[in-house]
Amino acid sequence: MSLRNNFPGLESWFEAMVHPSVVGNPVAVAKNRSFISSHILGGLIALCVIPVYLAVYGAPDLVEALAFAWFVSPVAIALFLSRTGRFEVAHAISTLNLVGLVSFAAIMTGGLGSFLIAWMLVVPFEAALSASKRVIGSAILFAMLALMGLWGVEFLGLLPSPRNLGFNNDLLILFGVGSAIAYAGGVALSVYNIHKETEQVVLASERRYRLMSENASDLVTRHRPNGHVLYASLGAERVVGTSADKLMADGLFDRILVSDRPAFLTAIAKAARGGEETTVEFRLNRQIGDRGLEPGEFFWAEMRCRKLDDAAHNDEIVAITRDISERKAQEQTLLLAREEAEKASQAKTHFLANMSHELRTPLNAIIGFSELLSSSNSGPAQIVRDQEYANLINESGLHLLDLVNGILDMSRIETGSFEIITEHFDVRPVVDICCQIVRPQLLNRNMEIVQDMGNDLSEIVADERAVKQILLNLLSNAIKFSEQGSRIYVGTSIVADSLVLSVRDTGIGISKENLPRLGSPFFQIDASYNRNHEGTGLGLSVVKGLVDLHKGGMEIESELNVGTTVTVRLPVGGIEEFSQSSDSGETRAVFLKSA
Repeated sequence: MSLRNNFPGLESWFEAMVHPSVVGNPVAVAKNRSFISSHILGGLIALCVIPVYLAVYGAPDLVEALAFAWFVSPVAIALFLSRTGRFEVAHAISTLNLVGLVSFAAIMTGGLGSFLIAWMLVVPFEAALSASKRVIGSAILFAMLALMGLWGVEFLGLLPSPRNLGFNNDLLILFGVGSAIAYAGGVALSVYNIHKETEQVVLASERRYRLMSENASDLVTRHRPNGHVLYASLGAERVVGTSADKLMADGLFDRILVSDRPAFLTAIAKAARGGEETTVEFRLNRQIGDRGLEPGEFFWAEMRCRKLDDAAHNDEIVAITRDISERKAQEQTLLLAREEAEKASQAKTHFLANMSHELRTPLNAIIGFSELLSSSNSGPAQIVRDQEYANLINESGLHLLDLVNGILDMSRIETGSFEIITEHFDVRPVVDICCQIVRPQLLNRNMEIVQDMGNDLSEIVADERAVKQILLNLLSNAIKFSEQGSRIYVGTSIVADSLVLSVRDTGIGISKENLPRLGSPFFQIDASYNRNHEGTGLGLSVVKGLVDLHKGGMEIESELNVGTTVTVRLPVGGIEEFSQSSDSGETRAVFLKSA
C-alpha cells in the first residue's frame, strides 16, 4: 500500500522533504521519501503512545522518560537525511539507534529472556532498505555485538530486576513477537513499494528512450566493440532506407563503403577503449524500396558513438548516425567558392600590376615627347622631328583611351549598367568597317585579313555598337598575338537563327589548362612584366560580357603554336526571341571549349 494512492497530500509533503541533491534521480527520491516517511510516522506514533501511558501508569521515571525520548529519535534521523541527503549514513545511524533501543529495552525487561529480544531480528531487515552491503553488514555486526553485550551483562550479574508492566509473561511475549513481525512486515512492504516504484521508473525511462529513438530522424544503434549491431531504431528506414532488422549484426557494416570501413571500426574501438565520444564520417549505401544494395548509391553519414555507462552493458557502444549529404554539398560549394575567390583575388592583383605598367608606358611617352616639343628649336629638320613626336603622342593617347574604355566597359557590364539598345541592321557593312579600322595595325605588321561572308547574311536585331566592339576586340587580339606577315580569317554566316562571327589567327595559341579561364575578368595568360605581348586581358572579358547581354554564346578553340579561333553566336531575332525560345528548353549560355 502506498501513500501516493491513499494520502496524496501527505506523500507530496514527504517528497518535498527530500534533499535537492537527489531530486533528479527518481529511484533515489523514492528511497529517501520512504525512509523519511517511515521514521517520522514511527516517531509520531511513539508520541501518541505517551498520553496513553501517562493515563494508565502516571508520570514516568527517568528511565521511562529516556525510553520515550529514544522512541521519538527516528524523527531526528529523518530530519538529518532531509537536510544532508546522505542516505547510507542515515541508515547506519538508524540501524545503530534501533540496536541501542532494543538493547536498552531488553536490559530493562529481562535481558536475553526479554519479550522484546525478537526485535533484534528486525535490525538486518531495516538495513536492507539501504541497498548497501556496508550498512547491512554493519547492522548484523551491531545486532551480534548487542546480543553478546546482553549475555555479558547477565553473566556478570549486572542485569537489573525486570520492570513490572502489569501483564503476564505470555501476553508480553505475544506483544513483543507480534510487534516485531508487524514492523518487519512494514519493512517488507516498504521494500516492495520501493521495488515497484523503481521498476516503474525503469520501465517509464525505457519507454521514453525507446520512443525518442524510434521517432528520432537519426539512426540510433547499439554495438559490440567489434562493430556488430545489437539494436537499431526505426530511424533505419529514414536514414538507410531499410528495416532495422536488416542492420543487425554486420548489416550496417556491409552497407559502408569499403574504403570507409576502417574509419568506422577505428571509431567504435576508440569509443569502447576510451569511453569518450567519438565522431566519424563515412559513406553508406542507401537502399531504395525493395531493391538490394546497388554500387554507387552512397551518401555521406556522420556517426557519434560512446561507451555505455550501464554496468550491465559496459562493453557496448551506443551510436547516433545522421545523413550529412546536404552539409557535405555545402562544404564542397564553399570550398569551390573559396578557390574561385582566391583565384579572382590573385587575378585582380596581377591585373592591377599589369594595368599600372600599361598606363605608365604611354604616359611616359606623352610626357617625354611633349617636353621635347616644348623645348625644341624651330627649323626644317626640327619640324619633321616634331611631327614624329606628335604622332607618337597621339598613338600613346589613343592607347590610353583604349585602356580606359576597356576598363569602363567591363565595369559597366559587371555592374549591370551597360544598356543594350537593339535595332535592325545589316551585318556586312559592320564587318567591313571593323576590318577597315584595324587596317593600319595590319599594315604596320605586314598582315592581311581574309573575309568569308556567307550568302545568307541578312538583317539582324542587336546592338550595332556592341557588335562592332565585339568584332574589333576579337580582331585586335588576333593581330596582337600573331606573328608578322600572317593572316587573320574572319567568317560570318547564319546558322539555325543565329549570327555566327568567327575570328581565326595562326598565332601563339593557348594551352589547354588556361583555355577554360579565358574571358574571366582580370585573367591574363602571361601576367609578368616582361611578357612578349602587351594587353590587359580585358578584351575577351568585354566580348564575353557583351555576348552575355545579347543572350548569345562564345566558343574558344586553340592549340599552342598553331592558333586560336573565337566563335560568337548571337540570336538573329534579338534578345526577346531568345527569351521565348528558351522556355522550350533551348540553351544558349556562354561556354568555353578547349581543343
